Amino acid sequence: MFARYAVLSALSAFLLASPVSAEQLYWGVQAEQLEWRSGEGSKALAWDADAFVGTDELKAVWRSEAEYATGPDNFETLENQLRLQVPVSTFFDAVAGVRHDSPDEGPRRTYGVLGLHGLAKQWFELDADLFLSEYPSARFEVEYEGLITNRIIFTPSIELDLPLADDEATLRAAFSPKLEIGGRLSYDLIDRAISPYVGIHWERTFGESGRLVKAEGEDNNAVSLVVGLKLMF
Repeated sequence: MFARYAVLSALSAFLLASPVSAEQLYWGVQAEQLEWRSGEGSKALAWDADAFVGTDELKAVWRSEAEYATGPDNFETLENQLRLQVPVSTFFDAVAGVRHDSPDEGPRRTYGVLGLHGLAKQWFELDADLFLSEYPSARFEVEYEGLITNRIIFTPSIELDLPLADDEATLRAAFSPKLEIGGRLSYDLIDRAISPYVGIHWERTFGESGRLVKAEGEDNNAVSLVVGLKLMF
């Protein structure tokens, strides 16, 4: 963890010392999901959050996603990314960086990251990433914030994780994807800074990946009720 913060500090110092420092430097922290998931036979704390520092022309972003379950091996998944983003159009940034997975059980993996992040038509938030290593994969995420009132927001989301090579140690088989679909209803307590929500989260692992998951005694098709907070600073 110290190393991660040291890298961010070094990137911030670089930005301040470089020519882009003539532009306004800004930073922020955002947790799209910080929630408790409760499903049949499983309970876990999950988060999807990022922190950034930079300018309109260059940002350094630390992104973290995890599922922390009750039990001896708490981190079922733990993924951290350090990314640089530069604009390539009015609404999209190109992304390059590194990703490291370090769950409590199972092998650790490190990937190079290339991707695209931004807003598509009708204000759909889109992430498309390619993860490069001996075990490459691709991930596509789409999210939309639908205003019911000025404070009540319904946010559907879809995430497709597609392995491009076999990696049986992590229960992944080539071209056998994992699909996650969620719907969360939030209420803005303080502008957009703090928004509690409730919702539902469904995930399904298909094909040979699903067979590997079931062979390990896990469920390849799970539905969870969620209660959580969105945070933005």
